[in-house]
Amino acid sequence: QDLSPEDLESYADAAWWNGKLDEAIGLRERSYAGFAAAGDKLGAARIALTLSWDQSGRGAFAVSKGWFANAERLLEAQPESVEHGYLTLTRAVNALFAEGDLAAAVEDFDRAYEIAQRLDDRDTQALALVGKGRVLVKRGDVEKGLALLDEATAGCGELRPYSTGLVYCMTISSCHDVGDYRRAAEWTEAANRWCDRLDVSGFPGACRLHRAEIMRLRGDWPAAEAQAVAACEELHDFERQITAGGYYEIGEIRRRRGDFAGAEEAYRTSNELGRDPQPGLALLRLAEGKVDAALAGITRTLEEVQDPLSRLRSLPAQVEIAIAASDPKAARAAADELERIVDSYKIGTRRTEAFDATVHYAFGQLELAERDWTAAAKCLRRARDEWQRVGAPYETAQARLLLGIAFRRQGNEHASATELEAALATFERLGAKLDEERVKELLGKAETRRTFLFTDIVDSTKLLETLGDEKWSRLLARHDQLVPERILESGGVVVKKTGDGFFASFEKPRSAIEAAVSIQRALAAEIVAPDVRIGAHAGAAFHTDADRRDFGGQSVHVAARIGAAAGPAEILVSRETLDGVETTFRVSEPRSEVLKGFEQPIEVVSVDWR
Repeated sequence: QDLSPEDLESYADAAWWNGKLDEAIGLRERSYAGFAAAGDKLGAARIALTLSWDQSGRGAFAVSKGWFANAERLLEAQPESVEHGYLTLTRAVNALFAEGDLAAAVEDFDRAYEIAQRLDDRDTQALALVGKGRVLVKRGDVEKGLALLDEATAGCGELRPYSTGLVYCMTISSCHDVGDYRRAAEWTEAANRWCDRLDVSGFPGACRLHRAEIMRLRGDWPAAEAQAVAACEELHDFERQITAGGYYEIGEIRRRRGDFAGAEEAYRTSNELGRDPQPGLALLRLAEGKVDAALAGITRTLEEVQDPLSRLRSLPAQVEIAIAASDPKAARAAADELERIVDSYKIGTRRTEAFDATVHYAFGQLELAERDWTAAAKCLRRARDEWQRVGAPYETAQARLLLGIAFRRQGNEHASATELEAALATFERLGAKLDEERVKELLGKAETRRTFLFTDIVDSTKLLETLGDEKWSRLLARHDQLVPERILESGGVVVKKTGDGFFASFEKPRSAIEAAVSIQRALAAEIVAPDVRIGAHAGAAFHTDADRRDFGGQSVHVAARIGAAAGPAEILVSRETLDGVETTFRVSEPRSEVLKGFEQPIEVVSVDWR
């Protein structure tokens, strides 16, 4: 049976709300054709604008622009109508999100509001109001912008469902952008009540995502991940950008739990859908001990991003990563910029609690790195207290961890233990395994003690240039065969390959030294072999993966840095590792090495393997 354009429009709406976007688009295209054939320019323009929104949501921006241009042409020379207000609203949304032209967006939102007011179109009025509020927030007029958002959102339950969903989403996103999590939580709960009354897809997916963000902040990580996964399933065919944000949120939850493989997968999917996976991916690399990769990732993002609120999301990570890379100048610059941006987004005369906590945590890290224990403790106390007021247990525990370190450096062991024990209890409850193990290490409760060994080919780049690709490949393949064999023969475990070398662990220091000597002798026996440096150190550590193969902690970093300090064909070991260990190999007199990233020098000895 042939359906009228109006019937097709209603049929398409029903398909859309039941999660059948492709079917809805097909029906809307038929509706558009019907209105156009009947000479109904207003009806055709209305459908063209709806199709423009559909295509934009799924990432087909050229198609979206085509439908918008169609609507513009159809409405030319037509008397003012509701469709003119909708057209102007769409132009404003494009200026805000696609072009970043805030001035043009405000003008069009104002114009759309005026048209809608004259024609008593409450939906477009509310959407124009919330759109203008979002623009004001983005350009730093936060108090006025949030007031407009509250005004628009308070009455949105009387609007059509699509308009209601948009108003909720734009309001909650704006609250998140400026760190007003209290307001975001209140509107999220209101949106959830609205979503729960609707047995439909689409906006409930967006509601689930906002709910997941709040749950993650509040520390309910299993429920947060379940909500985020459900949101991505519901939104996959609807809104590419929001779905990408959902996968990023999943990555954030998994990274905090120490599920690095799961986090990597989520960040990768987010990236494939068009969202930059930073700063989460850089922090994942940092947690894996890949400082150079972390630094490269966060640096690239900040070089490309100019929007202040987008930069604000990455600057705290840059502070942390720059400190790990022993670049206090870059860390200081990032912290200073972070503070400037936060102060440009105050609500009235005050920072939001979350933003204030973020700034003080960044400066607390910096003061710790610069060994100003008093200043560090002051900043970190403020960060701890502000995150507690926000109701963010994980962030509170992170501040407690560093505050415990600051107190220990001041010689206040009782205060240090109090903060570290509180942090440990929170990390254990949340399931933040990596953080939990780090605190245990500081409290002397680390469960694992190993000797860690790192190997690395000296001047591999120069060697590649000298030998050429084919000879280098053969040389590397032989190296990659010999080194793991000698590690396994000595009772060690190859944890992973690290660039041109290997990371291994051993139950006993003697086994590690025997493996190192065996490696050097095996390479020396080859006709052509690269020079390899080897470093070893014994100490407490913790597992960083579910399979309990990989390790993290200060002892691992010390071993890696000792390896980096070794010369060509040298085996360098911390002196304390060999204390009380019987070995047949001669060792040099101890020498003092200042290792990158560590304050105090460490005594090392060279093992004579020849």
